[in-house]
Amino acid sequence: MNIYLDIETIPTQRADLRAEFAAAVKPPGNYKKPESIAEWMRDNAEAETEAMVAKTALDGTYGHIFCIGVAIDDAAPEVFCHATGAGDAPALERKTLTELHALLSDETFKRAGLPLFVGHNLVEFDLRFLLQRAIVCAVPFHTLPFNKRPWDEGVYDTMVKWAGPRGHISLDRLSKALGFPGKGEIDGSMVWPLVQEGRIQEVRDYCARDVELTRQVYKRMTFQA
Repeated sequence: MNIYLDIETIPTQRADLRAEFAAAVKPPGNYKKPESIAEWMRDNAEAETEAMVAKTALDGTYGHIFCIGVAIDDAAPEVFCHATGAGDAPALERKTLTELHALLSDETFKRAGLPLFVGHNLVEFDLRFLLQRAIVCAVPFHTLPFNKRPWDEGVYDTMVKWAGPRGHISLDRLSKALGFPGKGEIDGSMVWPLVQEGRIQEVRDYCARDVELTRQVYKRMTFQA
């Protein structure tokens, strides 16, 4: 059984962390005069704070899982997502994780034996982020291969299989190299702005497309298509 997996994440929604980041903003060291420092802070402090907040979308310590896309073998992708915007994402993150846990704990999966989890940058990003958020949200996952290396049994990381353990290639570039249409008009950097604009269905559709594209890439890389 193959399980194709992709997650979409957003930055932390914690006000205390935002305040901590804002307090840490400092002008470059060559700014010495109080008036120059004040002017720099006035012009740049907010943008610098937002940049630090945005980076947490790549870190499961503080970022949030917004949605999880899953496809089993050749079935259509299913997207677990309950948030209707950024503000309610933290409260509903646990529900999203719990639903994935319930799916993967089903007796059907237990009878199928060891599944193969397939994803792009799966080991270093998706699985790590899922583990961190499962711990934060107290969802006791025992069904995901959290501590695998990219070449271990039970996982197939399309990025590592293509570019090597120290290499990198985007899913968009890899899919186009293999003759597929790529990710389209949306990429991962646009997920947070779309959520902020309330365009949730577009994020869900984007996640589902990534799962489908990952499946196509995997099949081509394993000479099944």
